[in-house]
Amino acid sequence: MHRAGLIEWKRAERFFTELERENQLILNAAGEGIYGVNAEGKTTFVNRAAREMLGWTTEDLLGRNIHALIHHHHLNGESYPAHECKIYQSFRFEQVNRIDNEVFWRKDGKPIRVEYVSTPIYDQQVLVGAVVIFRDITERKENERKLHDALKEVASLRDKLEQENAYLQEAITSERAHHDIVGTSSAIKQVRARIDLVAPTDATVLITGETGTGKALVANAIHKASARSRRAMIYFKCGAISTDEVETELFGQVRGAFPGSIRDKPGKLELAHGGTLFLDDISELPFETQGRLLQTLQTGSVTRLGDTRAKALDLHVIAAMTDTPENAVKSGKLREDLLFFLNVFPISCAPLRDRPEDIPLLASHLLEVTCRRLNLSQPIITERAVQQMMEYRWPGNVRELRNVVERAAIVSGGGKIILELGTSPGAARSDAVQIRTQAEIDSMIRNNLVACLRETGGKVSGSGGAAELLGVQPTTLYSRIRRFQIDPSEWDIPNRLQHEGAPSEKTGGGPRWRHPTQIT
Repeated sequence: MHRAGLIEWKRAERFFTELERENQLILNAAGEGIYGVNAEGKTTFVNRAAREMLGWTTEDLLGRNIHALIHHHHLNGESYPAHECKIYQSFRFEQVNRIDNEVFWRKDGKPIRVEYVSTPIYDQQVLVGAVVIFRDITERKENERKLHDALKEVASLRDKLEQENAYLQEAITSERAHHDIVGTSSAIKQVRARIDLVAPTDATVLITGETGTGKALVANAIHKASARSRRAMIYFKCGAISTDEVETELFGQVRGAFPGSIRDKPGKLELAHGGTLFLDDISELPFETQGRLLQTLQTGSVTRLGDTRAKALDLHVIAAMTDTPENAVKSGKLREDLLFFLNVFPISCAPLRDRPEDIPLLASHLLEVTCRRLNLSQPIITERAVQQMMEYRWPGNVRELRNVVERAAIVSGGGKIILELGTSPGAARSDAVQIRTQAEIDSMIRNNLVACLRETGGKVSGSGGAAELLGVQPTTLYSRIRRFQIDPSEWDIPNRLQHEGAPSEKTGGGPRWRHPTQIT
């Protein structure tokens, strides 16, 4: 019996050994990673796929706390305590857990994205551990990320295209004065020559000139003659946007950047990528925004408000302003470092009053464009009308000329042109203020005093005196005479000192002007 029992035991041992070997063969043939843990969280077995995916050997893992080896941190670097682990909960609390997005850590320290199922294991209805079946989904997650980024890029390009179309539609529906630079003056020839020089390059251009001199027209001509003409020229008028909105319009925003930002929105800088950005009235841009704009242009990348990711920029920058660069910097309206960046290739647009020879050609061109647009009969421009236009000062420049011509096209009815100018020919409009220096103002005051003294024959106070004519106190007038050092010879009285109270044939009695050295 003893020998028979030994044989039976050996037969059973071989059976279980074979069964274990077959189980190992099945586990190792599986494509998924499989490992077991006991109730203490220590590894009981690891199949071939798990070893290959994780880079750990059987000897590395068996009998050791596998959570501490492969599951210790989240992907973002945060610690992952064992008691929060879903695998731990399977062999502690009898839970089957299916997780589709976690990370295991390889022996070389690199993470792999995994999805897994953790199932409790029982022996005679006693919970003894758990088995974990996992799959490496790193490649799938990477593809998902790439797809997400691609869809986001498509959405961004769609928004950008919609914005560009809006700009193009606006440009089409709002008729410009004219589409070519018209004129034969030397000033216009010089502008055309400079456009030809700079258009083939990406050099930054700064256009200066009074309001209405055609700065936007020059910018458009540069863009149309450049290699970027296939894209829209993005126009941004710096002074037309409120301070609160200017950065959003210029740099763009992401959803949630601030209250009310419910969608991603590209700014003008992004919209101009691959094309031209025209910054009109650049000196009207808020001073603090100028610094951020300069940094963006220098680095060639833009970051939307509320975002941390910078996007590369490839654009040609054209800026314009009505003030001179020196005055804009001196008055504190324009950063000097931004001026240095923008003023690579300056172009100056001359006012219309400085090139009157261009007025007839311009008027004829504008009249033709206006009549075609408004479907009107084109009136005849007479020599008298040309003379009127050439004598007028045109404070509003070509923009004012366009308005005058359009008004004339409407009121003339197809006959001889009827002009309605703002003021009489040769005079500036009443609302055009001429700025004078302090020296000029002092000179005007002095000349006025001399003229008044000539009128009164040197009489300062009393009825008909210079003080009365000027509406000032005699003491004030004496002070001004002393200040401006007015000499008697300047008002045609013999150059001798006259005593106060001496009579005069012209003015009769009364205090007379005395030499400044005699005034006390």
